[in-house]
Amino acid sequence: MRRLLPILLACLAACATPSSSGEKGGLVPLKLDEASLSSAYKPRRMALLVGIASFDDPRWKGLRYTVKDAHDLGAALKDPARGGFDQVRMLTRREETTREAILAALRQLKKEASRPDDVVVVYFSAHGTLARDAKGELRRYLVTRDAAYRDIPQTALSMDTLKEEFDGLASRRRMLVLATCHSGSGKSLLPKELKAELEGIKSGFYARPLEESSRASMVFAACDWGETAREDESLRNDIYTHFLIDGLSGAADRNGDGAVTATEAHDHARRRTFAFTEGRQRPSAEIMEVGADPVVLSGSITRTGRPELFSYNPRLDGFTLKVDGEERTDLPGGAAVAPGKRTVELTKGDAVLMRRDVEVGQGDRLPLERLMAEAFPRRSLSLLGGMFSFADARSRAELLPMSPEVALSLRLEDQPLQDFGLLFDVAFSTGDRALQLTPGSEVPFRYTTLSAGVALPYLWRWERLTLFAGPRVAGLHLRRSFDIEAAVNGQRFFTVSPGVVGGIVWRVGERLELMTQAQFMLTYVVVDGQGQAVGFTGGWAGAGYRF
Repeated sequence: MRRLLPILLACLAACATPSSSGEKGGLVPLKLDEASLSSAYKPRRMALLVGIASFDDPRWKGLRYTVKDAHDLGAALKDPARGGFDQVRMLTRREETTREAILAALRQLKKEASRPDDVVVVYFSAHGTLARDAKGELRRYLVTRDAAYRDIPQTALSMDTLKEEFDGLASRRRMLVLATCHSGSGKSLLPKELKAELEGIKSGFYARPLEESSRASMVFAACDWGETAREDESLRNDIYTHFLIDGLSGAADRNGDGAVTATEAHDHARRRTFAFTEGRQRPSAEIMEVGADPVVLSGSITRTGRPELFSYNPRLDGFTLKVDGEERTDLPGGAAVAPGKRTVELTKGDAVLMRRDVEVGQGDRLPLERLMAEAFPRRSLSLLGGMFSFADARSRAELLPMSPEVALSLRLEDQPLQDFGLLFDVAFSTGDRALQLTPGSEVPFRYTTLSAGVALPYLWRWERLTLFAGPRVAGLHLRRSFDIEAAVNGQRFFTVSPGVVGGIVWRVGERLELMTQAQFMLTYVVVDGQGQAVGFTGGWAGAGYRF
């Protein structure tokens, strides 16, 4: 807006000037400078880099290269031959690295980066730590200069607050880099009592928190959860930051289009950090946008790049991407390939998750999730067998004992939303049974049941296993005839009932799957003039075909 102000003032001044031409309204032709207009509308490239080396509380040990990390990355971003950023602000002095000073800088950045197409980079090189908040929840924090070791939640910068400020940026091309860790070693320090608590918990502290990144934002971390971010004396930098800067020189331009994007720079730094630390440090990424990477960090796109295959989905973490039988990269990450018809595989050890032939052309960027969605059918039809039963003993005695039934189930995955499904099923049962109304007395009858249900379950998928659970609505028709010979004296019950459904699907081949499904429904029926609320259940198992 500030860049447009001089142009708008010039327009107003021209409109206010009396016209000697006699044109109606006093308007005169106004010639605007095209260069000024282009400059006003050109997306800006802005960075906020924070390096914190010393702390007021002596219990936080000093860091050697955090300030140098920020200045080295800033130099690369400002360099016209590399980043070409318009504005790079570095916070490294004592008065600039307090919690309030950093938050003020983030809010100022929010005012300045006001366009959706602005490119914004926010970088932190500092200590990370963990602490319990007022509710007792374990949270991550960045250690600011004024953070108190014994009062972390009130004095340090929480990751939740940082993410809230970051997500508040208007830019849809933003990148957050965290050269920190929360492991208790390296660039991290934990209170003794918390470290002792975490050491008693299995699986690398506790479940890794997955932060929600807003559309087109990227969060890069120098190490994976529970690992150590390291500084190195031979590199004189944070290791990840050193290789991130190295990638901006053009070494990370894997598709050869002349530009280094955020994901290319991260993948370059990730691979080299992993190799340099002999696998002890694995940088991670959380990226919501799938498709074109809009964050160009260095250079400019001068030509159409080679095709790229990539995935940053946590579900594919640890899988290997093979192209034409050759290992190209471990996921998450991406690889550039030659144009043409390619055989793409995703493997883990000897297991092959997907194998598919695809045609890729110059400039294509193909998310592996799309290939998987196309490779694996999202519909299945299953033939199932199982049991039908009322939940309570009275209903089983007076209405119908447990009975076998057959069912047909149709499942549509990722409908109507991603990770949800639509489940339709029809079940049928018929046969002869007897009611035990009094001891030693049996009343034989013939029965027929027919039920139809629809459900909207949530899907949890892991490799070949899918778990589902959710709400279900079903209609139940029950017919009983107490004169088996003549099929007279019949009773009919019909009810529509709410309930829940759950099940497991195991994919045993490209098209074949094994499935189990169970449901519990609540309903109301009238028996001999008396109404009663009852529950009924069904449990089925069988095989299905995906198509």
